[in-house]
Amino acid sequence: MIKQTLDSQMLKISEIQSKHQEELLNMQNVVGVSIGHNIKNDVESDKPVISVLVSHKLDKGLLGSADLIPAKLDGIETDVVETGELFAGNLLSEKVQEDEIQDFEQVGSSSPFLTRRIRPAMGGYSIGHPKITAGTLGTCCYDLTPFPSKPDKYYILSNNHVLANSNNAKIGDPILQPGPSDGGRAPGDIIARLSRFIPIRFMTEKSKPCNYVDAAIAEGNLRDLNREVYWGGYIKKLYAAPKVGDIVQKTGRTTGFTTGKVTNINATVNVNYGNGKIARFCRQIVTDCMSRGGDSGSIVMNREEGAVGLLFAGSATRTILNNILYVQALLRIRVTEI
Repeated sequence: MIKQTLDSQMLKISEIQSKHQEELLNMQNVVGVSIGHNIKNDVESDKPVISVLVSHKLDKGLLGSADLIPAKLDGIETDVVETGELFAGNLLSEKVQEDEIQDFEQVGSSSPFLTRRIRPAMGGYSIGHPKITAGTLGTCCYDLTPFPSKPDKYYILSNNHVLANSNNAKIGDPILQPGPSDGGRAPGDIIARLSRFIPIRFMTEKSKPCNYVDAAIAEGNLRDLNREVYWGGYIKKLYAAPKVGDIVQKTGRTTGFTTGKVTNINATVNVNYGNGKIARFCRQIVTDCMSRGGDSGSIVMNREEGAVGLLFAGSATRTILNNILYVQALLRIRVTEI
């Protein structure tokens, strides 16, 4: 009975969110709208609200009436959450790389950076198209076919912007492990070739299409691919309906093994891809900050090794995931053991 009540309440909130979402996203500094829990004086309650994500909070006196977020929408409370601007996450700046070198000098062999060449390659390690810096290999997978089956192709799963250079790649392009900024060079470090990607549709003045995934796969040799996620284990199942407060984990190229907490669900967010390109993503999952540049493509799991999502973007305070259900369906792949 409790579960049915909660499901009914979430459905009502999501309907109200959908009704008001466009007007909220048109307001100054708003980068996303989602469902979360009310936070007051840094204390989180278990009361569901419509969370309005903003790049930065401004004093109400600096905002026009059209940009004031209502305290309630159709009876449901709102909560304004400062997240910073959301960026697609493989954008490794020179400063980040300098910080990595300094960190490595300080901690030596305990550095979390998974930047070396590894065969067979496993989830969490550096990878990338030759024309990017570096991202993360999420996991290895195969085509979505009924069981029992005999897969004849094997793939690496990561983001479009990691494997397909944000749409600017051709099927058959080489994929390097490690990624270019970590020393990967052709032909010696080619581990796979781009096989499929879901095109990212960017916003224009006339169109604001919804994307659901930033995802791609590259075909490699079975002997070079390992389904294990370093420090994460093997994906045993899908956990496609996470709840606010769930604890999750990931292993990525830059920050290694980290854990986090789901802060928002059913999120619609505007993500910056650089060079003036913004893409809107719907039905996303938001966690507290558990990543940095270079972690894009990481598989995020719960504590029972259930796949939750594919990490692709974030800010200094939040990380954004594609729901794994959409990733599997749109790429037509299977990431689970069975």
